[in-house]
Amino acid sequence: MSALFDPYSLRSLTVPNRAWMAPMCQYSAAASGPDTGAANDWHFAHYAARAVGGAGLILTEATAVSPEGRISPWDLGLWNDRQAAALRRITDFLAEHGAVPGVQLAHAGRKAAVDAPWRGGAPLGTEEPGWVAVAPSPLAFAPDHREPAELTVADIAAVTEQFAAAARRALDAGFRVAEVHGAHGYLLGQFLSPHSNRRTDGYGGDFAGRTRFALEVVDAVRAVWPAELPVFFRISATDWLPDGGWTVDDTVRLAGELRDHGVDLLDVSSGGNAPGVRIPTGPGYQVPFAARVRAETGLPVAAVGLITEPEQAAKIVSGGEADAVLLGRQLLREPYWPQRAARELGLPLTGVPDQYRRAH
Repeated sequence: MSALFDPYSLRSLTVPNRAWMAPMCQYSAAASGPDTGAANDWHFAHYAARAVGGAGLILTEATAVSPEGRISPWDLGLWNDRQAAALRRITDFLAEHGAVPGVQLAHAGRKAAVDAPWRGGAPLGTEEPGWVAVAPSPLAFAPDHREPAELTVADIAAVTEQFAAAARRALDAGFRVAEVHGAHGYLLGQFLSPHSNRRTDGYGGDFAGRTRFALEVVDAVRAVWPAELPVFFRISATDWLPDGGWTVDDTVRLAGELRDHGVDLLDVSSGGNAPGVRIPTGPGYQVPFAARVRAETGLPVAAVGLITEPEQAAKIVSGGEADAVLLGRQLLREPYWPQRAARELGLPLTGVPDQYRRAH
């Protein structure tokens, strides 16, 4: 059971434990003005609490590589140096308190330009603060979404460079892990799936065509990211569609190619590319996808999805199903979950700030 709190090394980086924070959008950045997309006091308090709570690695929410790559107008971004400077305050604090800071680099594609979820999450249209979304093919995500603009080959090359530029800024901002977001029906995932990619050029059609963009983005990020630091890739293992979508077999196949292109760990989630899909959720329901990738490719994986209890998380790691667990909503509910997990598993608490020691 102690495996959950064993250190884990990737390249030259060592993460102090295997209980990590998954990316979760906060929709709390400024939507306009000079601080558009910049982290603020909410983001600092949000991430700082999880570092003090004992998470070994903290991945930021989806951080857009361009203004049109945001899910909502209130998303974080890394398309300018002002945004990078605002994130530096956060990464310094995380590192000071023993957590490894990681960034998730993202482009929302056809799922961009929607309202915050607590206001219904509806598409905003093309007028301010919305914009025209882009996609591999001119197919709307859902009936209430506008048809996106199809990316040209030149557009695809420009987005690839935007990922690389954002990765450079992330490094300057103090991040030690770069994760490329290819899951949940956002742009790279849209290219992967035949459900959303109907192109007939070199970025569509067969498996090689549909995965080309993702691999080019990984290559671009890996080229600017230090060789001694790891790159992750987040994937939806399946679209959960009965036919015509991305499958677990596709994920295993891509995982091997991602490994060969310098990806160090696959962050395995699922779904998000089609609305109204029935997903058989339950405790740890996505763990078998991660376990299969690990077993068949040897690529390290992190498991996510209704992992809520310390013993459950510890068994996933100690049983070899995943190298780490990523906690999402559970860490929203309970920022100090890693400390509770250590107590319940009978392990000594480490990393507790001096200011809080009298409570333990």
